[in-house]
Amino acid sequence: MEVILRNFPNALDSKNKKIKLRILYHRELQLKLSGVSRSINTITNSSSVFLRVLRGFLILNIILFYSCSKTEPSRTETAFGTACTITLYEHGSTGIYNEIFSKIHQIDNLMSINILSSDVSRINNNAGIEPVQVHEETFKVIERAVYYAGLSDGAFDPTVGPLVNLWGIGKGNRNIPSQNEIDKTLTLINWSNIELDPKTNSVFLTQSGMSLDLGAIAKGYAADAAAQIIKEAGIKRALINLGGDVYVLGEKPDKIPWKIGIQHPYEERNVTIGYVQLQKDKALVTSGVYERFFIRNEIRYHHIFNPSNGYPADNNLLSVTIIAQTAMNADALSTAVFVLGYEKGMELIKNIPDAEAMFVFKDRSIRTTSGVNFTLTDNTFTFKN
Repeated sequence: MEVILRNFPNALDSKNKKIKLRILYHRELQLKLSGVSRSINTITNSSSVFLRVLRGFLILNIILFYSCSKTEPSRTETAFGTACTITLYEHGSTGIYNEIFSKIHQIDNLMSINILSSDVSRINNNAGIEPVQVHEETFKVIERAVYYAGLSDGAFDPTVGPLVNLWGIGKGNRNIPSQNEIDKTLTLINWSNIELDPKTNSVFLTQSGMSLDLGAIAKGYAADAAAQIIKEAGIKRALINLGGDVYVLGEKPDKIPWKIGIQHPYEERNVTIGYVQLQKDKALVTSGVYERFFIRNEIRYHHIFNPSNGYPADNNLLSVTIIAQTAMNADALSTAVFVLGYEKGMELIKNIPDAEAMFVFKDRSIRTTSGVNFTLTDNTFTFKN
């Protein structure tokens, strides 16, 4: 925004002598200031010290108010261990961005396994000991996680925490555990051992050593919460991207669909193989082998674990992208479908209304459900629909 100088020729100094008063302000404020300044100039013709002070006070507060409500095209902050970017295409005031990110950080602080004071950490620390009363939003997300665990026959399992810790992928202590260590850890992975009490919002892990990890669903919930705040503020168009959990709100002025790039599984971040076109109010989430991994003896070990055998899921897939009405559902489904593999994953998606899927295979072929509008831009891949 352009900043300009404005002269106030009738300003008076402490001895009632005229001085030149020049104030910096934004051009967009000029019309608002002009009417006010005319009224204020009339006031300042008086010799009253009080009125001269009042005049300066009014001008200062108008400028401060404008600066506090100025627009931002987008903002990026770190939460959930990743970059989170919100882009508001209208009315993107500092205040609304503050409100959105305050909510995102609140959810992270409640549900992160890496924050000692979080609800999830308190649940894990009391596994096998006693139920823990949690925030209603934490309870809601865990309840939904249990739902998707049942729907996917355990392919999505929020009690995968002990496996995440054992392998250490993305935590700085990565290693390939022994089969004995994996077998022992698998005895702690069982979503049906989560007891929920909706009357008190209490959560109990029935076996000592169990550990919740909501990393495959909490970020999606946060994206939905951000979208709700934006809607309630009356903002019609926005793009939410929480580390790859994407939600598009509204539609572009020209009615052209949103274009969301699909990450190349073997290249650096933001290198894409093509893009998916989305209509308004849709979520898109991708789970893939490229997010967190290490390679040893030419084998890629990634962070998406199969709860049935304790190893990173190995089913000929590089990534799975889910399109759904909510980011929380897309988040959970992208993990569940990736673990299930193409055939079983496709069957699951067909039974979920308003959900679509895209599969990228190790042979660089791509398949989608019928409702995915995908354009391939990398000719090293093949689209087989």
